[in-house]
Amino acid sequence: MKATTRIDALSKDLTGKHIVVVGMATTGMAAAEFLAQQGATVTVSEIKTKGELGTAPELLRSLGVNVEMGKHVLETFLSGDLIVLSPGVDPTIPPLEKARNKGIPIVSEVELASWFLNKPLIAVTGTNGKSTTTTLIGHILSSWGKRVFVGGNIGVPLTTYLLHGEEADYIVAEISSFQLEGISSFRPWIALLLNLGEDHLDRHPTLASYAAVKARIFLNQEPKDWAVVNTDDTTAKALCPQIKAQILPFGRDKSEERGIWLVDKDTVVYRKKGGEEKFSLERVQLKGMHNRENIMAAIGAAAICGVPTGVIQESLESFKGLEHRLELIGEWKGVFVYNDSKATNVASAITALQSLEGPIILMAGGRDKGSSYSPMRSIIKERVKDLILMGEAKEKMRTAFQDLVPVHLVDNMEEGVRVAWRLAQDGDVILLSPACSSFDMFQDYQDRGRTFKKMISTLAGGTG
Repeated sequence: MKATTRIDALSKDLTGKHIVVVGMATTGMAAAEFLAQQGATVTVSEIKTKGELGTAPELLRSLGVNVEMGKHVLETFLSGDLIVLSPGVDPTIPPLEKARNKGIPIVSEVELASWFLNKPLIAVTGTNGKSTTTTLIGHILSSWGKRVFVGGNIGVPLTTYLLHGEEADYIVAEISSFQLEGISSFRPWIALLLNLGEDHLDRHPTLASYAAVKARIFLNQEPKDWAVVNTDDTTAKALCPQIKAQILPFGRDKSEERGIWLVDKDTVVYRKKGGEEKFSLERVQLKGMHNRENIMAAIGAAAICGVPTGVIQESLESFKGLEHRLELIGEWKGVFVYNDSKATNVASAITALQSLEGPIILMAGGRDKGSSYSPMRSIIKERVKDLILMGEAKEKMRTAFQDLVPVHLVDNMEEGVRVAWRLAQDGDVILLSPACSSFDMFQDYQDRGRTFKKMISTLAGGTG
């Protein structure tokens, strides 16, 4: 029996099925609880040991879930009717390969959740800007008076929506490449592709392979669905011929009949059959060209939903942006401090540097993701006065930039903040934009950003 056939049968009734959830982080916990609620026999397999997992194992056991810790047991995988992967789990580990060879279906949590969703799904993917765009779409729809669930890779699993029994009018989800690897029938009504650049090269070795995974967001769409695509991005645009849904392009003004176009730095036009609608960005708090693109994508999704122009305009102006994404922490003694901890790749860090005026003291580093740092060289030479590096990638980054600017190696965030504060002068900017993941030193990018903000505030005297 083909895996897709088995998935079709499973999605109708999970009662009594043995389902293995791999990973005990937020997504795995939500998936396991939901599956138990559906009457499945659930086993969670986690490579971490009991001492690393806190109260999670006890919580799962209280729900009737079997828990295996410290290793992945092959027999458990091979006995499953279905395997659900958490996003951080490598899909090529040996127990998964052997289960795959046996024909056992392996899916992501968003695929599982999609079997039970009955409301319009708006899914956002891309290398950068996903969280901002997802949250902005949710904000616009909420301002229109709709009940909206915002989740996915942004931090709240889709199965959490199902667990709580909510009745949303729209579901807006950030979707990562890791989640798209494990889809089979996942089908958004509106799918947005913001941009494509090198990222997760430790998992997707080439831009072409990474783009192919991202393109899976359109895989099951039909002609009545919508694809909102950044056609300024050549890699994203090249995917358009294979898309079956209606395409709504966005980007700089192309003078085409239909699309969302930036006609000048402060004006976006939605061109459609029968006319156009204009949106002013003069009072919008999101700054930088990257955010212009995020805004255009959000306008496109909102327009497809039928949100009135006035509601969209007011929502754009009232949206304050996200924590950890070019977040202005404050100004102390003429020094502006920004937290951009969510910049976990090179392209995102470049965007941050392009959005701010120098001189910039850049704090970067963390766990290397396999990308080259050379694309950052020109913008660092132009705008950065000092570079402070930490984490596992600091030596590699020093080699990439030491001929351009003074480089300071530090052992931790506290030392980095102290060095930055010592170097800063009136008119400078201190920017945390790591270009790396956080997992070598922190739980996640939120933990890294909040640690940075706390240390800055303490060092600066608590006022800003």
